[in-house]
Amino acid sequence: MSGHKGFLDHYHELIGTWTRKLRSRQQAEDLTHDAFVRVLENPNERVEQPRAYLHQTARNIAVDGFRREDRRQALELEAFADGAANGSDPEAYVHALELADSVERALAELPLNCRRVFIWQKLEGLTQAEIAERMGLTKNMVEKYMIRTLRHLREHCRPDESGDPIVQTARARSRGRAGGQLVRPGPGGAA
Repeated sequence: MSGHKGFLDHYHELIGTWTRKLRSRQQAEDLTHDAFVRVLENPNERVEQPRAYLHQTARNIAVDGFRREDRRQALELEAFADGAANGSDPEAYVHALELADSVERALAELPLNCRRVFIWQKLEGLTQAEIAERMGLTKNMVEKYMIRTLRHLREHCRPDESGDPIVQTARARSRGRAGGQLVRPGPGGAA
């Protein structure tokens, strides 16, 4: 922990800076917490300028959050438009939004690498080989992260009548319903 003392000296400064930028102390505290978790998860990394490193880490997390929120809003709007165009009922739309919230909460419980693998493969359409290269891992390890994530989602998301939230989302996508873009088949058609 002594190697992280330089980081801890900047805790309150980071909260202050991000409170001003985000105009929300709660969001700034969450962001600061996430930045510290990310820094502390890499204990072997030598950092010459802890203050700059923390601020850049927080900035990266904030940008990722804004991108994720933008993507989520775009998917909701697209789902709404698709639902209106296809004549699907409002209950299906609300159900898809609830499922998306459920998936988002369950993903937040997982380690960062599991979340990255899931998002990059299922939302951005990267192959497992591309993800492995991007993360500096073997394809086998990426597959293990995906399996762990899918099991976690099955255990923690509200199931539909099929009993499987992943199956429900895939069915919704194949019918062109709202929220169906959450789970996209990977290479070879496997989900």
